Amino acid sequence: MSTSPHTFPKVPEGPDVLGELLHSLSQPLTSLRCSLELSIEEVAEQQQESVSVALQQTEKVIGMVQLMREYLDAEQPGPEACPVALAPAMRSVIEELSSIAVVRGVQLRLVGTCTATVPVPESRLRLALQYLIATTIEAQPVGGKVMLLLREGPAGAVLRVEGERGFREPERSATSPQTKRDPVGAASASALRRVRLAIASRVLEGVGASLVFGDGDVGHTGFVLHIPRRVGAPA
Repeated sequence: MSTSPHTFPKVPEGPDVLGELLHSLSQPLTSLRCSLELSIEEVAEQQQESVSVALQQTEKVIGMVQLMREYLDAEQPGPEACPVALAPAMRSVIEELSSIAVVRGVQLRLVGTCTATVPVPESRLRLALQYLIATTIEAQPVGGKVMLLLREGPAGAVLRVEGERGFREPERSATSPQTKRDPVGAASASALRRVRLAIASRVLEGVGASLVFGDGDVGHTGFVLHIPRRVGAPA
């Protein structure tokens, strides 16, 4: 007896396969996190530290899975066709990040405005801006400043974000006990920052914008985002 090919479900391809795998992976990880959270109060005191470490590692893996999904989503067509205004999105993101800046002792200042729009879902635009600006904030020393300069010209809009050196606390040496205790954690944090910047680049460059990063100096790190007029021009 022959079987019609139409009786078989369509096999997903490319990013769809990875997306399904990541979704399947996130479910048991979430269940594991919930189990660890419930058990941490029930286990003996001498075991609580081990459960706490396991919970922290689970949280890290869940965060990595989320970043992988965002990286895949960044190159997929968005559900929203309406271009999003850059300036209001910028102001909203800065407001959200202001509490992080205060905790780190960093000042945020936005100067200028523009009428540029970006043809990308608002959630993705905000995510890209959050990753870019948060990374710049994290690179500043205590008392530092992050200047966000937004301007518009005949060629389009330009967002320039620069860090200014402030009071710098004495740094721990590379051989300090803390560095020795968690060299893997530092490397992991650096890798996650690079992934977040890659996601932001994918989102913005995928719609025709250009993104250039600074030289990485702690006191002057930042980026320049150029949005050509054609990107935000009405159809």
